[in-house]
Amino acid sequence: MRIAHALAALCAVAFSAAATAQVKWDMPTPYPATNFHTENIAQFVADIDKATHGKLKITVHPNGSLFKANEIKRAVQGGEAQMGEILISGYSNEDPIFGIDSVPFLATSYAQAEKLWHASRKAIESRFRKQGMRVLYSVPWPPQGIYSDKPIDSMADMKGLKMRAYNPYTSRIAELAGAQPVTIQAAELAQAMATGAVNANITSSSTGYDSKAWEVVKYYYDTQAWIPKNIVFVNEKAFDALPKSEQKAVLDAAKAAEKRGWKVSQEKNKWYLEQLKSHGMHVSAPSKQLESDFKKVGQTMTDEWLQKAGPDGKAIVDAYRK
Repeated sequence: MRIAHALAALCAVAFSAAATAQVKWDMPTPYPATNFHTENIAQFVADIDKATHGKLKITVHPNGSLFKANEIKRAVQGGEAQMGEILISGYSNEDPIFGIDSVPFLATSYAQAEKLWHASRKAIESRFRKQGMRVLYSVPWPPQGIYSDKPIDSMADMKGLKMRAYNPYTSRIAELAGAQPVTIQAAELAQAMATGAVNANITSSSTGYDSKAWEVVKYYYDTQAWIPKNIVFVNEKAFDALPKSEQKAVLDAAKAAEKRGWKVSQEKNKWYLEQLKSHGMHVSAPSKQLESDFKKVGQTMTDEWLQKAGPDGKAIVDAYRK
């Protein structure tokens, strides 16, 4: 009897320890701690910590400090990290569906971008599931514009520029404009611009602010060419290993983070543009000629994307355009 009681007591202790055990996750992210995406993630992680009473602890590693931007997806897929954040269009060479939000002039407002996300989410989630990962939420960057060290009145003025590319679409735009695409990650952009490795790029007002673009270029054209998104995702096995209550905490925090992130992105875009101006940059809308040139590029690239994406891509665009 004593042995039985002792075994029962040991089992109770073991069960209690398992029930109260703290799970620790790592979450690499590509952007500085002060970037609004990372700040939103910090709140997301804090919400999870609070909802799980500290049982799920997630350590955020910003600015590519644990894994570089282009290594994060593979790290989470392989279980080296449990959760991560990526710019989804950076993986459009892997699957064109991942690049739907970076097809120029397909969605050029936040309302359009949100509609496009709803139209494409299931297809993106399906692809992540096949790779052993789960999409948690998305947050958009501000609309994309052109930074340059010289005035640009038409696409002809971009010929010969060394243009920073961060996904296949920005590389293609550079090619169509006669510029030279140079692959540079966000964390390395400031140095690349300072050393002249690039002298133009298409990116958001946010990245321009983070990289202090005004120190090396003087012109920003608010073309609102497209609104790319970051995706926050989790390793499926790590997620499935959590108790149901903690899974719910993660999913609830993700819903709140997505809603908050879309709102903050819009607010921040206005603030970032004001900051660029206050630091002496010439911030303006594109000329009619430049806008016209870009729309032609946009139509070319939409047609190219539809050819690559096949029936799934057509279904997404059709649903978006309804």
